[in-house]
Amino acid sequence: MAYGSFVIQHHISFTIARGEIFVIMGGSGSGKSTLLNHMVGLRAPATGDVLYDGESFWHAEDEERDRLRRRLGVSYQAGALWSSMTLAENVALPLETFTTLSVQQIGEIVSLKLALVGLAGFEEFYPSEVSGGMLKRAGVARAMALDPDILFFDEPSAGLDPISSRRLDDLILELRASLGATMVVVTHELPSIFAIADTAVFLDADTRTMIALGNPKQLRDESPQEKVRAFLTRGEQSAGGKR
Repeated sequence: MAYGSFVIQHHISFTIARGEIFVIMGGSGSGKSTLLNHMVGLRAPATGDVLYDGESFWHAEDEERDRLRRRLGVSYQAGALWSSMTLAENVALPLETFTTLSVQQIGEIVSLKLALVGLAGFEEFYPSEVSGGMLKRAGVARAMALDPDILFFDEPSAGLDPISSRRLDDLILELRASLGATMVVVTHELPSIFAIADTAVFLDADTRTMIALGNPKQLRDESPQEKVRAFLTRGEQSAGGKR
């Protein structure tokens, strides 16, 4: 992963199992969001590839790459909703763009997706009329519009209060249970990491590579990397060492 000659991360390699919640963690500037951008097709890696069920993404023809993109849904950090469109119109946009469904069919799907994230009845609200937590959930609803196999979340808890953050974590767990989708989450928030992650990878800004891979609770307790243990035990000293 590089910008010109500046290498952000190198020798990154991991496998995500179908149906698991996989967390990309690390300190600021470690390249977490850049890695997500490589995985969802927004930026090509300097070297290497991303494989979906063994199929190359970055070496595929454009038509095949578009087909693979249709399997992905992305919820961006700030929601990335169109401010001039209602929540329903935002969720409907991918369906209108990539399907031949009727207006009525799209409306039914939009209502279902918003209901799944707890926003039934808010279809006609604009982004400026709802809270930050509701914006995040609306972004998740739009990411789910095309029934993707894999959902990506970029810092989903950023800017949220602890209660809203926990509700979003609960939503991610509920969606995985009900939809069976694979989840990839970029976050540095410890409560979220421990609440949702099956597996996590730690990107280190100093060595510019991944230095840990595994269940975050096991990494916290058993990782040979002091830096990883320190990252995963932030605040415990002030809390009397309780976990």
